[in-house]
Amino acid sequence: MSQMPQQAAPAKCPSCAEPLESGDLFCGACGYDLSAVPAAPPDHPTLTMGGSGVGPSGVDWPPPEPESSGTPAAPHLPTDLPGTDSGGRPLPGSPVSPASGVRFDRPPEPDDYPLQAPDPRVAASAAETAEPAKVCVACRAGRVDDDGYCENCGHAQPRERDHMEQESGPVAAVSDRGLRHHRNEDAFTVGHTALPDGTPAVLAVVCDGVSSATRPDEASMAASRAAGEALLAALPQGTHPQAALHEAIVAASQAVNALAEEPPSAREHTPHQNAPACTIVGSIVTSGLLVVGWVGDSRAYWVPVDRAAPAVRLTEDDSWAAQMVAAGLMSEAEAYADERAHAITGWLGADAYELEPHTASFKPDRPGVVVVCTDGLWNYAESAEEMSEVVPADAALRPLHAARVLVGHALDGGGHDNVTVALLPFPAPPQGAGSA
Repeated sequence: MSQMPQQAAPAKCPSCAEPLESGDLFCGACGYDLSAVPAAPPDHPTLTMGGSGVGPSGVDWPPPEPESSGTPAAPHLPTDLPGTDSGGRPLPGSPVSPASGVRFDRPPEPDDYPLQAPDPRVAASAAETAEPAKVCVACRAGRVDDDGYCENCGHAQPRERDHMEQESGPVAAVSDRGLRHHRNEDAFTVGHTALPDGTPAVLAVVCDGVSSATRPDEASMAASRAAGEALLAALPQGTHPQAALHEAIVAASQAVNALAEEPPSAREHTPHQNAPACTIVGSIVTSGLLVVGWVGDSRAYWVPVDRAAPAVRLTEDDSWAAQMVAAGLMSEAEAYADERAHAITGWLGADAYELEPHTASFKPDRPGVVVVCTDGLWNYAESAEEMSEVVPADAALRPLHAARVLVGHALDGGGHDNVTVALLPFPAPPQGAGSA
């Protein structure tokens, strides 16, 4: 067993050199406190561990106090002994409260602090990097504060996805949360590119999240992005637009299916949740070809510019109502008046029965515009004739303005659902053309 080395008391008082006896705590002549640590000599020779009269650290510690019966000796506080540096000199400026052992190293604080003048160079740099002030979407005049309210009219501003607008060359789209839903579960992608021969091509994809499914907003966003990326990659390589749209819908389906790939532990905590799901409709317009593709009940309409020819609905819903009409069991008016009308029979998602993308190609004989939308719009303009009446006459020249008008039409009608619409002019104009 290891033993601690014994410590010897000093033979003479460090203060007056009076001889001391073993066990003295104070000098009998001058009253010097023998428990104080003597100042170390300026030179520090190498010390032998365990040498006579010296502790293992080389410090000549005072002997322990005699044990008292029943009550343990009080421990030493950090303030009981003065601190020294490695040269044996007292540490500079370390006043200590003897009562509490709390350090008070900072000097007294002044009553007032002089403020330094701002650097004009820093202020100018901050002004250059500051974002422009947001303008209220309601009054178009007031500035929006940090809480998301207009300082002029007090209108709460929409969240980023509550109202989205995008223009890509001659194609544009607008999406709005509507007046009844707590979030926007629609999503879209618009874009323009060129075919291998240099002719222009424009595209739009619109997706509607299935509200009864889990995370429908994520499903619609994943599907629209995947389909848009697939089209922009395939068309410049010479893939036929109808085949490209079919493959884009397959890519969108795979993206939605991937959202359902969660660990088994997540299913244990949420056993009643179903897979994310959405519908999809897309269109590609070139100089002489119009292609549409869809799964679900989102639609595409053809509206000629001159209105001399009738407007046409280009898609057939994957829905209960469409099945009733196709089977001859109900008229279209009766079927869509039924509360089961919007029950869809086709969708993108891991729990879909079978993926069956529908595609069709058309060659219109006159200029026009393709309206690609969710049921949040066509609920208020269901037939092709009704849609033709609400589409502005200059929609092919000002697609973004026309998309805003159509969204406004749905909101004025009640806005019971999310509203998303994209407009593509036919034929696709040369690159660089867009809204006036």
